[in-house]
Parts: sequence; C-alpha cells; structure tokens
Amino acid sequence: MIKPKNDIAAVKRTIADLLSKKVDVTVNLGRNKVLEYCGELSGVYPALFTVRPSDEGFLGKTSYSYAEVLCGNVRIRPKSDA
Repeated sequence: MIKPKNDIAAVKRTIADLLSKKVDVTVNLGRNKVLEYCGELSGVYPALFTVRPSDEGFLGKTSYSYAEVLCGNVRIRPKSDA
C-alpha cells in the first residue's frame, strides 16, 4: 500500500490558515476549461470552504470541498501582489 503524501486533514489545516485572506483560485472545469479568479476566503466549515469573489458580477461556484483540492481540481493559494 502506498501512503499518500497529503491527507485531507493537512488540506483543511492549510486552508484554515488562509481564512479572511485574499486568495487566487484556479478551478479545472474539464475539457481544457480552466476558471481563474481572486477573492477572499470567507468561510471554513467541516466539509467545505467558501470564497467570496472580488468581482461583483461573478457568476459561478464559490464553495468547494477539501477533496476537490486534494484531487487537484481546485487550486487555492495566497494572493500574490506583484
């Protein structure tokens, strides 16, 4: 049996550290479609977390499960102010 390098508890801890901070979100929608936006990590719950987009007219999903991050479908990282 191969032990995974990351587990869901590590993903939860990492995301909980970003609460109320600006983040960049990249979502893989499949079929070579990728959605990228920035926002604020607004809520951390036992099964999911929510992101409040900076763009007022944003239409899309803003809550994600930790499993989506673990599988690589969603990437979340601190906002890089360059």
